[in-house]
Amino acid sequence: MQQNPITLTRSVLVWAALGIICGLFAATYWIGLFHLMQRFEHFGGLSLLIVMPLAGLGIGLIIHWLGNPGEIGLMIDNIHLNGGRLAMRENPSMILSSLLSIASGGSAGPEAPMVQVTGSIGTWLADRFRLQGEALRTLSIAGMASGFTVLFGAPLGGSFFALEILHHQHVVLYSEAILPAVVASCAAYTIFVAITQLGVGPIWHFPQYSVTSLFDFSDAIVYGVVGAIAGWLFIALFRGCERLFGLLPHPIYWKTTLAGLGLGCLAVLFPLTRFFGEHQLETIIEGNFPISFLIILAIAKMLAISVTVTGGWRGGIIIPLFFTGACLGKVISMAYPGFNETLAMICVMAAINTTVTRTPISTTLLLAKLTGFSTFTPILFASVVGFFLAPRHPFIASQLSTKR
Repeated sequence: MQQNPITLTRSVLVWAALGIICGLFAATYWIGLFHLMQRFEHFGGLSLLIVMPLAGLGIGLIIHWLGNPGEIGLMIDNIHLNGGRLAMRENPSMILSSLLSIASGGSAGPEAPMVQVTGSIGTWLADRFRLQGEALRTLSIAGMASGFTVLFGAPLGGSFFALEILHHQHVVLYSEAILPAVVASCAAYTIFVAITQLGVGPIWHFPQYSVTSLFDFSDAIVYGVVGAIAGWLFIALFRGCERLFGLLPHPIYWKTTLAGLGLGCLAVLFPLTRFFGEHQLETIIEGNFPISFLIILAIAKMLAISVTVTGGWRGGIIIPLFFTGACLGKVISMAYPGFNETLAMICVMAAINTTVTRTPISTTLLLAKLTGFSTFTPILFASVVGFFLAPRHPFIASQLSTKR
């Protein structure tokens, strides 16, 4: 059945308007985050043993006073079980707590808070146009896609990530949201780039690489196995931290303050574990580190991510996992000089993220954009391996939900 051209034009305008609003919010959030991070970067060394717990206390008080903004799992549950409705009332708590979490040096990125807020903007806009059912859910997903897109600079990858993250098996469970997500993402990306001048080229500058033989694909499979093993280790560390923090009494600021102390200790011992890893990953690419140091750093980063998220700090885990994968990929290339360093690092980055998030297609698209990796087939091989070697029970438990 063909859609009325007038109705289609109206829908496209609504999708584009959503992207514009999300792009404006994302640019404002990013500029605020950038200036706040510059202030916290002045602190280092033993002063972090004071600064980080104080930041944790501030985060806990924000959540205590403004309410718990929830996690990515709750957002996915709302998409599946609440008709796709994402509430705006949690946004003040999420925005403020995530800004302080990320800027002060928590090992979590801005993708989770950005996606939650932009997804709720989609719900808000749907309410303005009195949309219900699948139309409302579609706008919420399109808003989420816009949030992913502005951070990673990849409209197609961001759109697929918003769809893949919703389920552990079905890539396009809500296929009707693909085109709205792409349109909104393109609009958001345009506005964000116009304001910030960010996201046009690759974020990380790896040495040039091109496929030379079929053995590159077999190598990618090996890297995928390594990334999957690392993903299992991360999930185990995360669950252990989750159980430990679960023993602490309420209110939440006790947990966030203790998490801040733990993060401060890790940052003193391993400064590269501080912050979410966007700039620190470039240091790994360009640096010359001992193998033992990179292995310990990767484990410390996994622990830092786990303490950050389970300790009540707000942020996402995607870029921090990429950092971890880069460390381990570099270890492989150093231990076995016959392996290409660029291919090893990017493939392990893809596999560890896919093992944890169950997003093989979007992870491939995002990494191809973030690294300037034009031949993305090996990345796809590693991502698929990570996907099929992931734990049977997904890390994000709400991905099991399928009710529509």
